[in-house]
Amino acid sequence: QVQLVESGGGLVQAGGSLRLSCAASGSSFSINSMDWHRQAPGKRRELVATITSGGSTNYADSVKGRFAISRDNAKNTVYLQMNSLEPEDTAVYYCTALITTRTINRYWGQGTQVTVSS
Repeated sequence: QVQLVESGGGLVQAGGSLRLSCAASGSSFSINSMDWHRQAPGKRRELVATITSGGSTNYADSVKGRFAISRDNAKNTVYLQMNSLEPEDTAVYYCTALITTRTINRYWGQGTQVTVSS
């Protein structure tokens, strides 16, 4: 069984920064792509950023130039550095990972709240 555990959310003023972390734990697994999604109240879940096993990245237009996704393969951890935060970034942030055990499945973390005050 593989688990994803997020940390780093919180309350920050507009213009501030936060760094989210998501660590995968378990046995006998390998991680393919890793992503961050977010869901604001009353809105659909949105893909924020993706990083492949090779380190290629993609971002939603709404966060380009402000957010940076990275990963530490030795620690099975993905990060989301969020700078120049805006009130519109307020949401629950979820990390996901495409993980190979005996099969390939997508795993989700429990979510971490990010609140940006104006």
